[in-house]
Amino acid sequence: MKTQKILLDIDDEDEEITLGLVRLVKEIPAHELFFHLNSLNTFNFARISDFVYRGHYYDHHFPRFETFHCDSKICIHMIANKSCGYEQKRVPDELFTGEQESRFLLSNSPDVDYIIKTSEPFSDFSLILHPENLMFKIQDFRLSPFEELYQTIQYYE
Repeated sequence: MKTQKILLDIDDEDEEITLGLVRLVKEIPAHELFFHLNSLNTFNFARISDFVYRGHYYDHHFPRFETFHCDSKICIHMIANKSCGYEQKRVPDELFTGEQESRFLLSNSPDVDYIIKTSEPFSDFSLILHPENLMFKIQDFRLSPFEELYQTIQYYE
């Protein structure tokens, strides 16, 4: 009797993740936005450790907020698109380094104020009730595993 090889179809490739893009109607402080979000929803966002994007010359810090939705059992993270601070690691020795003191996670979308990431690969952002006078409708955005931000988000998950 011959031995048969069983080949397992294991897909090692990373899949795209769906993010939510939040745009504010007007510029307001984060604590005011999250006060309104917490008052409308059964869950409460809380500030957690900053999302740190490590560059060659600067480490940029992005405010991060987290909550847990008990009904669907998913964790929801909101990360500011614009950095709130930075640490200079070394002085640039070139005129045009490509790095600046402020940074956007989604550099092609500076109009986005927050990025929403859930613990599930399929994201249902309709679970989040939002104040219509402060936020526009949450827009879905697919992030490819080949983008630099993808690896950084996976690291913080």
